[in-house]
This record gives sequence, structure tokens and C-alpha cells, in this order.
Amino acid sequence: MARSFILLDTETTGASPEDRICQLAFIVKTAQEVEFFNDFCKPALPISYGAMAVNHITNEMVADKPECVHTPSFKKLEELNTPENVLVIQNAKFDLDMLEKEGFVSKMQLIDTYRCIRHLEPDLESHSLQYLRYALGCYKEEGVFAKSLGVEIKAHDALGDVVVLNFLMSYILKKIESESNKIEKLVELTQQPILVRTFRFGKYKGQKLADVATSDPGYLHWMLKNLDLDVDLRYSIESVLA
Repeated sequence: MARSFILLDTETTGASPEDRICQLAFIVKTAQEVEFFNDFCKPALPISYGAMAVNHITNEMVADKPECVHTPSFKKLEELNTPENVLVIQNAKFDLDMLEKEGFVSKMQLIDTYRCIRHLEPDLESHSLQYLRYALGCYKEEGVFAKSLGVEIKAHDALGDVVVLNFLMSYILKKIESESNKIEKLVELTQQPILVRTFRFGKYKGQKLADVATSDPGYLHWMLKNLDLDVDLRYSIESVLA
């Protein structure tokens, strides 16, 4: 069976633990064809005004839609959920957590473009999808691909974001042209801790971790002992202290 690449995005009622999916979209790419799936769905709770301000999906727009699990998109995603296929998501944990609330647990290989681009382009000002859309020049080429699918690109629309994600994935693949097994390399990068170089919060915001390790190592030891740090920042602090 041919391997499929599923580039996926969701829009949700919010970002809290209780929030749910209100739009599911993805592109399926094989060696032979490209097709897309896109469905709005009625979530188990109302869409928050904060989420509406970002995704422009209102409760009225989804009032007569099926639940996520009953949409054609969700059913197709379940059909594709096999270990030989590759799931590509920007900031994957958020979307995978949302899909788990609908009963979907991925068996696919995972490429998180957010983690990959942070490994490959660590000094960018931001690694958000919309920042990368412009910083990497995706916006110059995305229109032709979007037109071929018959879709319109809108920021924070799940299908529009998937079109941008497709070009981000192409950019990342070009960055690792020397790798013989590109997909396996990106799966590996997704799982590896990211070396954070600069503080983005706190009293040393904007300063390099390596410099703080020299000037105030006690502060870094205090952080390791007292703060609930994410895996990447903990790994980075331990690395510079070593």
C-alpha cells in the first residue's frame, strides 16, 4: 500500500482542556494524487468569543453541523490511521490532544513542523505558522496550489492553514536535502528536545542561556529546582550548565 502524507489542522472552541474541535481539515498526499477534506462540526460546548476573534467561526455557523466524529473528514482520518502513513501538523500536541477528546488516537508516524523548524531555523523571531508564511516566502507561491484545490487561503482557517503548512513542509524538506531518509529524519527531529538559545520571559528575557550560565548559574539551578519547565527548556538549561 502506498504511503500517504496527511497535513492536518483544526479550529477549536478555545484552548482550554475542556474545549473541542469545530473545524477539521487536512490534505492527503500520495505519489499519485492530492485531495483535501474539510468539515465544520458542532462541538459539545459553545465557541468562545476569544476563539471567534481568531478563527471567525460562530456558533450559528455550526449549529446544524454533525458532531466531529460523524463528519466525512473524521471518518477518512480514521481510515488513514495506520503506521505506514505520516501525519504532519504544526504544533502537533494541541491538535492531537483535541482529536483525542473525539476518541482519535494516532497510529501514524508524526512530523511536527513547529519542532522541526525550531531545530533547523533556531534564530527566527517566531516559529508560528503565519509568521513563517511570510518570513519564508510561502505566500508568494501558495495561491497556485490553493487554486488547484479550489480553496481560499484565510489565516486561522483550518484548510487555509493546511495549504500554508504544505509549503512549510516543502521548505523543511529542502533544508535537509543532504539527508538520505528525509521523512525519518523529520520524525526523529520531532521527538528530539530543542536547544533553546535565548530566554523569552523573566528577568533575563532576550539574553542567551549560555551567557546567564556564566553570569548567574545560581538562577538557572533555581529554575530547575522550583519551576515547572517544559522538556525543551529544562534540557537547554541542563545543557548550558554542563
